[in-house]
Formats: sequence, C-alpha cells, structure tokens
Amino acid sequence: MAGGVRRKSPGSPSPLWGKLHTLWQDKHLVLFKTEYTLLVVSVLWFLEIGFNAWVIQKVAYTEIDWKAYMDEVEGVINGTYDYTKLKGDTGPLVYPAGFVYIFTVLYYITSHGVNIRLAQYLFAAFYLITLLLVFRIYHRTKKVPPYVFFFVCCASYRIHSIFVLRLFNDPVAMMLLFGAINLFMDGNWTLGCGLYSLAVSVKMNVLLFAPGLLFLLISEFGLIRTIPKLSLCAGIQLLLGLPFLLENPVGYMSQAFDLGRQFMFKWTVNWRFLPEWLFLDRYFHLILLASHLLALLLFALRRWKRPGESIFDLLKDPSKRKAPAQKTTVDQMVLILFTSNFIGMCFSRSLHYQFYVWYFHTLPFLLWSGGVKKLAHLLRVLILGLIELSWNTYPSTIGSSAALHVCHLIILLCLWLAPPLPSAPPAETEEPTPEKDKGQ
Repeated sequence: MAGGVRRKSPGSPSPLWGKLHTLWQDKHLVLFKTEYTLLVVSVLWFLEIGFNAWVIQKVAYTEIDWKAYMDEVEGVINGTYDYTKLKGDTGPLVYPAGFVYIFTVLYYITSHGVNIRLAQYLFAAFYLITLLLVFRIYHRTKKVPPYVFFFVCCASYRIHSIFVLRLFNDPVAMMLLFGAINLFMDGNWTLGCGLYSLAVSVKMNVLLFAPGLLFLLISEFGLIRTIPKLSLCAGIQLLLGLPFLLENPVGYMSQAFDLGRQFMFKWTVNWRFLPEWLFLDRYFHLILLASHLLALLLFALRRWKRPGESIFDLLKDPSKRKAPAQKTTVDQMVLILFTSNFIGMCFSRSLHYQFYVWYFHTLPFLLWSGGVKKLAHLLRVLILGLIELSWNTYPSTIGSSAALHVCHLIILLCLWLAPPLPSAPPAETEEPTPEKDKGQ
C-alpha cells in the first residue's frame, strides 16, 4: 500500500528478544563473563533489600557502641564542646567532628537514639548505598567475574552484622569513601577530595587511602596544582572541628586524631599468636609503622609509577614533564587506592571485628588484579573464604590470626608480581595540552 506504514516482517525478532535469546544461549557464562556484571549485581542488590529486612526482623540486635555514640553526641547537644569531657559507656569520644554531626542527625531521627529498629533500617540503607557504589566500581573496571559478587553479598555474615546488627560508625565512613572513589573515577577530583575529607572526619581509618590518593593527585596535576586540593581537605577538617578547636584545640586534636592510641589485646583479630607484652610493645609498633611506610614507598616507586618515569618529574605540571602525561585509567586508579589501604591493613597494630568493613569490598578486586596466573579462580575464592573465616572466629585464635596473615601475604605478593604499568613514552617536541579537572 503506497504511503502506508510498513509492517514489520513477522520473522524479524525484536531487539529485546534478541538480547534475551543471546542471554539464554550464554546462560552458562553469565557468572563468568564480566560483561554480565551489571545484570548479576542488579539481581543481587534487590535480593539484599529483602535479606537485610529479614536479618533485622529475625536476628537479635547486639548493643556495643550505639548507646555510647548517642551519649557522646548528646553531650555536644547539651553544650559541651571540650572533647576531653565527651564520653560514653565505652569510653571517651575518639572520632573527628564529622562523626558528631552525622550521628547527631541520627540521634534526632531515632528519637534520641531509643528507636533501635529505625536505626537498623537506616544502616540497611547505608549498606545498600555502599553496595551500589561498590558495584559501580566493579562494573566500570570489569576485572572480577560476576559469580564473585555472591560472596561479596550473601556469604558475609560479619559485614551484615557490622552494618545492621551493631550500628558501628565504620560503615558510614566507608560509604562516603566509596562515594569519593566514584567521583575520582568520573574525573571530579575536587568534589571527590571534599567527600574524601568528610569520610576522614567520620573515622580516621580512611587515611589509609591517603598515600594512594596523594600519588594519584600528583600524577594527575603535579605538585603545585595538588596543593589546592589538599588545602580543601584540610579546610573541611578545620571547618568541621572549629567549635571544638575554639573550646580546647589540644583536647580535640589529641582525642579525635590520636594515632598512638593503645588497643586491647583481647579484641585483636590479627595478632592473637603474639604474647600480649609484645603486642603492647612500642618498639613493635614502630617496626610495623616502618614496614608500612617502606611497603608504600616500594609500591609507589616500582608498581604505581611507570618504568622510566622519574618520581621528580611527576611533581611537575603535566604540561612541563619530559614525557607526555598519560591519563590514569580507572583500573589503575582503583588499584592504587585499594592497594594503599590494603598495605595499611597488613601492617596494622591491631584489627578489631568492625574493621573488616575497611577492606572487605576491595578484596575481590585486589585478588583478581594480582600477577600470579597460577592463582586460579578456586584458589582466589579459597583465600576469600579463609579471610571470612578468620574474621568470623570469635574470639580469635592463634590459627585464625595466622591464617589471616598468610592470606594477606599472598595477596600482597600477587600485587607486587602484577605486570608493571606501560613504560613512559619518549618526550615529544610539542607539549601536550593537560586534561582539565572537571571538579574545578
């Protein structure tokens, strides 16, 4: 019929049907091919909604720090700004000011901290947001096979416990941290640095990512253009802590950023095989600190930096370097940040059970980024299982602590043996135009 609407041939399938047909044909590969990451994590994320609701309704809540948090922020609400006078059931307030503001909001939402069930659902929301941010990182990098995300979600009792059964502040800090990493991946460095500083203001463990972030900033912008971003991070800390700094600056800094705080041996997950006197010994702590700094330096010089690239040349503006500046890929960016944090975990003076969330979601990426080809899928899953078992052994034992260190050592060696970055290209006659920072 002339001028009429052309009818679709009854034999031509729709695009949707074509995709479904391809998916059905590849159904045995859905759990192994990284292009199906988005599909698998979407299904898991919706399952997690119901699973978290079930955990909250069926598993008993355990009071550990929530009441102490509420007592601490209640002191601020009542007009006490001297950090040395802010205390809870479990001891003095030892977190920076961002913690106070965020948990003050939670204090009012949960009827002065009394409505525990509502608090649990709020932390379930934090958990789901964290998963979204983590899954976006894995979707962008496409390095880990989709079946591994079943272990990231369903297999970890400890992580669900930390979020919805214990209500620790660690998950809040990590949620903000993963938000910052997503911004870095999108090139929003300034906004990402602001969110990163906010994460640090909730709990200091986020500083373990700082060496990697500093390396990325210098690689991306050079030393001079990195200073404003570092100043932004410092300025946010100053602004958040201002009411407490005006009242008692020494008290605030010594309480909120106490790097030498002594941990209790009875709670350690990673050093149970040591005698208690050695665990508490300051020389042992100095050895761990020196090892931590040495490992960071070695990775920065031999694994994060490209071969043939001078570390001093990186300090220059990208447009003034001898070799053309190369854009850091998302894979490299995530690997450097996750490795920086992992090294800190390996040489930590003590790891407590809630600290598991500090690196749990980064472990699959680190394992599948290693350079040991003989470390097959089954061995990687076994390492994840041993780490999970170590963190779920309560109280920790000599065996569980030793197993944790062995797993850490294997991952660290695999990261060290990973193929180096491509060599820096030879210098060009014309200077390349530097990339602009979207966050500026």
